[in-house]
Amino acid sequence: MRDDEAAFTALFEAHYDSVLRYGRRRTDEQTARDVAAETFLVAWRRGVPDDDPLPWLYGVARNCLANAARSSRRETRALPRLAGPSATPDHADASNDATVVRAALALLPERDREALLLVTWEDLPTRAAARAAGCSESAFAVRLHRARKRLAALLEPRLPTEIS
Repeated sequence: MRDDEAAFTALFEAHYDSVLRYGRRRTDEQTARDVAAETFLVAWRRGVPDDDPLPWLYGVARNCLANAARSSRRETRALPRLAGPSATPDHADASNDATVVRAALALLPERDREALLLVTWEDLPTRAAARAAGCSESAFAVRLHRARKRLAALLEPRLPTEIS
């Protein structure tokens, strides 16, 4: 049992910050911390593949985030009178490129956003990102290509209509 504890401690120390950053980029601080804790609880209970644990941990964190989002949606549906009006961000007030990119990412479907984030923010190679996303490498490559095209279309400057 001591070997298991030592191996888990080494895994935790090596990857906790990465898993926490993964969560922070996708949700609020408290939920990100909860997701990181839940990810390592799953890792402790189920064990982790020896070859490359980080993509596997990202996959678990992705599932934990999805569970948190479902829970939040259920709560919102259960308490409609307590929920205030939803605030719609005004993307016209974006003052810098990061804000514009975040706004464009928010408009993408979840699968596209996740593909882009795994490769850019998490800096995973395609094979590892596919593993984290739970699909084949070729399916992920197609997903990533389409996501990049959709993001580029959202970021493309709109030209004013010519007046004749």
